[in-house]
Order: sequence, then structure tokens, then C-alpha cells
Amino acid sequence: MTTPEAAASELITLRDFLRHAVTAFETAGLVYAHGTTTALDDAAFLLLESLRLPVDQLEPWLDARLLPSERLLLAQVIEERVTSRKPSAYLVKKAYIQGVPFYVDERVIVPRSYIGELLMGDLFGADGSPLIEDVTSVTRVLDLCTGSGCLAILAAMRFPLAEVDAIELSLDALAVARRNVADHDLEDRITLIQGDLMKPLQHEKYDLIIANPPYVSRAVVEAFPPEYAAEPRMAHLSGEDGFDLVRAILDEAPKYLKKGGALMCEVGEDRDLLEIQYPAMAFLWLDTEESTGEVFWVRREDF
Repeated sequence: MTTPEAAASELITLRDFLRHAVTAFETAGLVYAHGTTTALDDAAFLLLESLRLPVDQLEPWLDARLLPSERLLLAQVIEERVTSRKPSAYLVKKAYIQGVPFYVDERVIVPRSYIGELLMGDLFGADGSPLIEDVTSVTRVLDLCTGSGCLAILAAMRFPLAEVDAIELSLDALAVARRNVADHDLEDRITLIQGDLMKPLQHEKYDLIIANPPYVSRAVVEAFPPEYAAEPRMAHLSGEDGFDLVRAILDEAPKYLKKGGALMCEVGEDRDLLEIQYPAMAFLWLDTEESTGEVFWVRREDF
């Protein structure tokens, strides 16, 4: 691969660096799915965020001439993405869900939950038959396995009168969540709690429990490409079949839901396995733009 110094001396515009990055990423066989799905999307995100430009506006900047220092910066970050195989979000310390920015680093999984799209979509407070008709009726929300705190923050945005409890086992991840909660000025509405799922709770009752727990089997984790292996192992691994934490959440959730309350949980692509294990459970499977049947909704009365 061309050295950063050589690339910086030859490439002039953002378009030049974008082309260079896509070629380098494709040649190296990088893996994405950390908020981007292609080499082009990943390169655009990495370069725009490195330059502190809007990540959703590539076209206006493509032919902008870059300063020598900017050219070297981009050449270096392209090389680091290829050689380290770390997700681009770690290199720029930033990830977005539904356009909302979050600080991230290697202490947390890169946030990319489908629940983010569902929270900010038309399932709540919209015309028709939303799952929750009045968002102001939700006063207590519990976010399990909060990680970077992103879903707790989105829930606080979606339900303006809700107090949100966010539980996370990892102290390192809680430090990142604390930073994000402060960045979004939500310390007065989000309470961060260290602990293992519902164990820190007493007799609390919630209108809504959201959970994006680890749900990857041991065999899959052992075969991870470097991009996924760069994330905390505990954020992925959940027993031999990947469902240890999901089962624990299903077993305990009814105790902490108000009458009419519901659990929304992401479980990945093994929906069939879960339905076999819980044949009587009335799962409502929710689709998103990029997923089918990877998030379920269950009301307290349907447990």
C-alpha cells in the first residue's frame, strides 16, 4: 500500500482520497456493518468525520482542495483503517444512530441497533395504530445492556416525560455512557446503573423495557473478523447458542413491567430458535429498513 506521505503528495481533493480509500478498502477485504455497509459508505464516513464535515453531505465537498495537513491526516486514517482493521467509528470516536451523534471508543460496542430506527420511527405516537399512541404516557423506561447509552438517550428524546434507567455490567462502558448522557444534557432524566440485567432493581415498574443484549453464539464469536473482534467480547457473546441473556430477560421482564407495559428486544437473525424455545410467547416481530424479524415486541399481558 502507498505510504501516507506519498498519497498526501499525490492526492489533492476529497474526491481523490475517496477513490483511493475505496480501492484500498476493497483490496484489503475489509468488513463493515458498523453503521456502514459498503466500502464507499465507510470511506465517506471516515473521511468526512475526520475533516469534521457533515457525514450526510458528501457532494458539496468532493472537489474541495485540501490543505497539506488535511491530506496527510486523511492518508494516515485510511492506512490505519486498513492495517488495524478497527471499525471506522473507533478511529474517529463517533457513531450516529438516526442522525444523532454518540462518542464511542474500544470500551463499547459500536452502536448500530435496529431499535434506534424503531424508536424514532412511526411506531410511537403516530397516526394509525402505533404500539404506543401517546408518547407522553410513558413515564418510566428501562434500557438493559445500555453500552454507550445510545438507546437510553434516544428513548429520552422519543418519550419527553420519561425517566430512563440504563443498566450496564461493564464499568468501562458506563464511563462512555456517562459522557454521552452529559453531551446530550440528559443527566436529570437518565440514571446509569452498574449491574447484571435486572439484579440492581428493587420493585420498580416500567412502561417500556428496551434491550439490545449480547446475542451471538460462541462459535460465531470465535470466527469473528478483526472488525468485530476489536469490540468488547462481552458485548457479543451470550452462551453457546447466543441466547443466554435473551432468555434471562424474557424470564424476568414481566416482574418489572406496568400493566400494559411492553418489552422491545433485539435478538439478531435466529428468530426461529427463539420461537421454538418459547412456543406460547406472542412475539410481535418488527421490521426495519435493513432487517426482518430481528426485534420483537411483547406486552406484559402476553407473557
